Amino acid sequence: MLLKLGLGSLATSSLALPLRAMAGLDATSAPDLRQWFFSAVDNGDGQHFLAGVRHDASDHFLLPVAERCHGGCLRPGHPQTVLFARRPGTQMHVIDPRQRQPLHVIEAGEGYHYYGHGVFEPSGRWLYVTANRIDDAMGLIRVHDAEADYAWHQDFELAGIGPHEIALMPDGKTLTVALGGIRTHPDMGRIKLNLDDMDPALLLVDRHSGEVVERHRPSHHQLSCRHLDIGPEGEIIAGYQFQGPAWETQHPLIARRSTNGEFDEVSLPETVQTSLASYTASIAVSHKAPTALITAPRGGRIVLIQRNSGELLASPELEDAAGARCDGRGGYLVTSGNGQVCQLDTNGELTTLADLPLRWDNHLT
Repeated sequence: MLLKLGLGSLATSSLALPLRAMAGLDATSAPDLRQWFFSAVDNGDGQHFLAGVRHDASDHFLLPVAERCHGGCLRPGHPQTVLFARRPGTQMHVIDPRQRQPLHVIEAGEGYHYYGHGVFEPSGRWLYVTANRIDDAMGLIRVHDAEADYAWHQDFELAGIGPHEIALMPDGKTLTVALGGIRTHPDMGRIKLNLDDMDPALLLVDRHSGEVVERHRPSHHQLSCRHLDIGPEGEIIAGYQFQGPAWETQHPLIARRSTNGEFDEVSLPETVQTSLASYTASIAVSHKAPTALITAPRGGRIVLIQRNSGELLASPELEDAAGARCDGRGGYLVTSGNGQVCQLDTNGELTTLADLPLRWDNHLT
């Protein structure tokens, strides 16, 4: 049964759901938990929530939070999901998705803010979070110890501005970071302060030492490298957001770093390229099919490519296309800012599973 809640009943429903959730997500149902996806959402009144949605959209839950959130990650070996405040937010939220309840709220601390993303290493102890040191705009990876209630442990400086999405390579040792290159300051909201001298990059970082071992710069200094995902063999797909004039639509918006370390950018057919409005959001790489999916919310489009060749496979329209994640079966779950939860199958066909009174953020975990 698809849930179709009216806006007026949404908050009440979100509080009632934890009381009836135990049968579906108790401590013995780990296989069931893998069928759930997590995201930040807003409702029609602008209230902020953390959401869980079942893979077939037959059930969902909401937990209220004080500020708008963005990306998230799962803690290996533990029934915990961490979701991060959207730039320039200052909190990360640890929830227990089985019990559908919050566990911890961790503050960035005075002089810092988060960029909306983080990732665990394989043991589930160390959490790596992208952040900004406000005084000098230094991009950081902040390391937190989940075994000590997520206490801050140390910082790695990235010699750059605006680290955004972060992921762990299959070797378990190397982090990859989409460095956006855009300077902001919390006192000025989300205003971009350095568009003329941006220096974005795709970084590879040793998670033990913090050393930047590779730095790949886009073909144009205003191509802000923002999001990424990693394939099963270590291939990286990254997405750009062009910060230059709106009429310059020819710049590539998708980049790849191959397993042998080569970096290049994907050329799309001109009609598709121009339709993306110079902006990509969520990146998802399948581990069951040789594909990668990129959402373009401003262009209202989804792009499905062959992840090794960059060949365009499909480009269906979806208004305000938002979060994406591979479904474990070769397809993808995709959300929209208009409330839709969709399934993209292996043939590139898009099916709407639910239409909820929610504004999904640009990421699924």
